[in-house]
Amino acid sequence: MIKDSPNPPEHLFAVRPNLDTETLLVNASQDLASISDIAVHLAFEVDGAQRNVALGICRMLEGVQLLVNKALDEAYPAT
Repeated sequence: MIKDSPNPPEHLFAVRPNLDTETLLVNASQDLASISDIAVHLAFEVDGAQRNVALGICRMLEGVQLLVNKALDEAYPAT
């Protein structure tokens, strides 16, 4: 039997407090790259409209990846 929690969490997942911006941006960038790889793989496994949808997702991910990488470069320029 599973008991109900007296204080159930608001969200299933949460970001640890006190993580610095660089860590957040680097992890977001890596996650976006992984999701993009999955979408590219999917795009070559399907045909027709489904392929177009997968490729559209790839393009959107690439745009978000560029934004995250730009924010990372602006916040933490290479020395």
